Amino acid sequence: MGGIEQWWSEGARVAIRLGAGERMIFVRRLGAGPPMTLLHGFPSSSCDWARVAAPLAEQHALLLPDFLGFGASDKPADHDYSLHEQADLVEALWAHEGVGSTVLVAHDYAVSVAQELLARHAEGTLAVELVAVHLLNGGLYPDLHRPEPIQTALLDPEQGPRISAQMTQEHLVAALRPTFAAGFDATADCVDIWRSISRDAGQLIAHRLIRYMSDRVRHTERWVTALETTDVPLAFVWGMLDPISGAHVAERIRERMPSAPFTALRDVGHWPPLEAPRRVADAILD
Repeated sequence: MGGIEQWWSEGARVAIRLGAGERMIFVRRLGAGPPMTLLHGFPSSSCDWARVAAPLAEQHALLLPDFLGFGASDKPADHDYSLHEQADLVEALWAHEGVGSTVLVAHDYAVSVAQELLARHAEGTLAVELVAVHLLNGGLYPDLHRPEPIQTALLDPEQGPRISAQMTQEHLVAALRPTFAAGFDATADCVDIWRSISRDAGQLIAHRLIRYMSDRVRHTERWVTALETTDVPLAFVWGMLDPISGAHVAERIRERMPSAPFTALRDVGHWPPLEAPRRVADAILD
């Protein structure tokens, strides 16, 4: 056993109160020291952080959940998924684990969850102290987001359910390949991402999970304001070859937040934790 199956075997599913009900959420815990929470992207799982976790765990107590609808967490079929709910999940997980302060690390989908948590911090409603926030390739600015064709199709109310129903490992690998840097062998990673999606037939809800793109547009002002005006220390680690949220997003980040530390990974695509884990860990620990 290896890869994502081993990752899951070394974690646990915990009951988290979310809204009016309870959900089983997968959590991996590693290391000791000041808390650090790492949040994954779409359409994958916390296993994205597996290669980064060891060096981080030498200095931090890591908390790595799978979001609702992802990985080894519950995947309710008839459910309206939202980024706000995922932020609620993170807060509920912190309460469950007794976390009072944490460094937050977020990639892709999760950067929007981080932005919502920053907005709650600004409002004074966040119970946990955010010590620092590290952001990796994600749609911080919806007007700059360049989704892959499969993402746009999934969002369509007619095409989306059909694509979810017909999705296979081969389809997913083909869709993911352009998001990695040329020359990087993403085969094993793509297989793990497929296993993450297809566990408990999760591919059938892909068209529901993709609605996060609409969430971003709807809450642009709230989330961009939270990002650009926060008093929480920010830092960025960015794959510059990312066709979705790469150099074009980096340019705006540097323009709007010039004092924030920015690590440009010039030979890396959309997946820094998978493509350049050592450099990602070094940047976070710097």
